[in-house]
Amino acid sequence: MSLFDDLIPTLITETPAQGRELAIMIARKTIATMQPDADVRGSLRPDYAEDSAKLMQAGEIVAIEFATIAAANNYWR
Repeated sequence: MSLFDDLIPTLITETPAQGRELAIMIARKTIATMQPDADVRGSLRPDYAEDSAKLMQAGEIVAIEFATIAAANNYWR
């Protein structure tokens, strides 16, 4: 059983907006899983908070998650 099974039982959402929210949540939970220490994550925040390239990379992660969710939802057709 995966950590996400209870948290994210399905990728099916009613709207693209809900899909985007789910993508953001999955990206955040993935980072928290890889670095479970909240203090460490907090200490890293200043490093990327003002680095546009790192912020764009974070956006790419959300976009990849959103693409997966969109496909699972047959692009809300």
